[in-house]
Amino acid sequence: MGNETLQQFAALDLDYLIIGGGTAGLAVAARLTEDPEFRVGVIEAGPSVLNIDDNGAINVPGRYGETIGSKYDWKFKTTPQPGLGGRSLPWPRGRILGGTSALNLMAWNRGHRKDYDAWVELGNENWGWEDLLPFFRRSENFHPPSAAHQKHYQSSYDPQANGIKGPLHTTHAKQYGPTHQYWHETLNSLGVQSTRDSLAGDNTGVWNMLCTIDPDSQERSYSASAYYQPVANRPNLHILTEATAMEILFESEDDDWYAVGARVRWNGLEANIKAYEEIIICAGSVQSPQLLELSGIGDQDVLEAAGIETKVHSPNVGENLQEHMMTATIFEIPSAIPTRDDILKDPIQREAADRAYYASRTGPWTVMPCSVAYCPLSKILSPKECDELHTQAKEVARNTGRTHDALLASQFESGQARGQIEYLFDLGNWSPYFVSEPGKKYATMLQMLQYPFSRGSIHIPPMRENNYEKATIDDKPVIDPQYFLGPGEIDKKVMAKALRWGDRICQTEPLAKLIRGRVFPPPAKGADLEEKVHEEFVSKYTVTDWHPVGTCAMGEADGINGGVVNDTLQVHGVHALRVVDASIMPLQVGAHIQATVYAIAEKAAEMIIEDYFARNGPL
Repeated sequence: MGNETLQQFAALDLDYLIIGGGTAGLAVAARLTEDPEFRVGVIEAGPSVLNIDDNGAINVPGRYGETIGSKYDWKFKTTPQPGLGGRSLPWPRGRILGGTSALNLMAWNRGHRKDYDAWVELGNENWGWEDLLPFFRRSENFHPPSAAHQKHYQSSYDPQANGIKGPLHTTHAKQYGPTHQYWHETLNSLGVQSTRDSLAGDNTGVWNMLCTIDPDSQERSYSASAYYQPVANRPNLHILTEATAMEILFESEDDDWYAVGARVRWNGLEANIKAYEEIIICAGSVQSPQLLELSGIGDQDVLEAAGIETKVHSPNVGENLQEHMMTATIFEIPSAIPTRDDILKDPIQREAADRAYYASRTGPWTVMPCSVAYCPLSKILSPKECDELHTQAKEVARNTGRTHDALLASQFESGQARGQIEYLFDLGNWSPYFVSEPGKKYATMLQMLQYPFSRGSIHIPPMRENNYEKATIDDKPVIDPQYFLGPGEIDKKVMAKALRWGDRICQTEPLAKLIRGRVFPPPAKGADLEEKVHEEFVSKYTVTDWHPVGTCAMGEADGINGGVVNDTLQVHGVHALRVVDASIMPLQVGAHIQATVYAIAEKAAEMIIEDYFARNGPL
């Protein structure tokens, strides 16, 4: 039930209070309230657009990216990054009911099975591939492509890998751009084989990305529309939008801290919202650590500098930040080829696209960038280069003593086949740094590093020096990804060498017949000069791939010294408090993280219910 006031919400008798009505939060809420005895409240800082007419920027698939930097975006920024030439990067995050699932590019894939098995190697039981597979399947309602679609677009699938009864619609794009027909053949000729179904535990190879789109309505399927809207009238589910959680409330008993609620601000008013069973933080990799620190859970030095009284010294809160990194190489193509840029720049073409979409759910707004390849390092690097980087990575692992780094180093071993670099080719200029010339057309090769060594942090800021006021929820967190610094130097080397392989893809037939030449970065004369161009390009033009994880990581084996939550996602050092979102991932996965976040939420909901009955017995 939505549209409640703060006073009404504060008067509720809640069993569970969820902070964050985003990707994970609404999934958890929907699953918990399947039992009519569980009373659940959700606090969301952003608005809902479910029942407004002007929501095309959210719902229309081909309009992806329009909401970045809008009122639905938190508009975070990183600190200036020395590894990126001092640049500060925008970090979009969803400030809307549905969270970032309402803003993302709707990509739907899973990591390699070894990605999740690595979480188990770190001591987190029941988080391996086979453990998570039922929850991956539980979240999705996969719509198989027609036989004609499979033949024309090579949209194969494995029925055993896909869920068909979940809330979230997933499907192959209705249409692909004109270059897609060459993608598989080009990569196949380079020795990268087509993968039948990237969701089956091995996403290495070339394949077509699924999308979170309802194929009947041709609209985005996201947590608000898929998990919440169908059950919005449940009397035991309560949503308060445009409300900000300021801190978690605790009570002390026998020197133990118990989470009992949250201080919430709505429409200029404040109130304490209580829950009898648990508080569940689903605020994402940026704001979950922020909220923990503002509530007195974090590294004592960070808290004292911010003027926050320490309840629990938890040194890993906000640490272990990992992020996929991306570059966009631009190629000129013949001016006769239609691109998405045409629609974005020409009001007449945009109006025609709108008419086609709203009249028959066809046209350019149903075309999605789904031609991808996940390439292992053995394809991208020479054996000598792999050996050199393996030696460097093993040295990093020896110096840190961290199992995380040893697991990352193993990717350079011979025989390893996980896709370290994701390549995505699409028509149009995707780069924020390259200005298109009038009358010319372009295509973009995106490359995205999947398993970074770079480790950063997200913390609340220190007190203001002029008045010594303590940090509050209104102070933007300090986001410092530490791109390419320390062990992250390995990332920079891999990214630079991966550009070379991206060029090779674009120089290979049949894709090459559509490409006139690379224009950004401009080509150099000679291999040595090209290598220097690639290195400079990576430093100057790497951006975020919008997949931050790890800032409230699971660390069961070493307790509070190894992580922020245990393997049931309960926060170390306190009671009745969990974190459920991408921040709990101890190691990055080789995939767009949306599907993994939904699986985490599905698994968390089951654990929460099991724990309730273990404590209280049957209802």
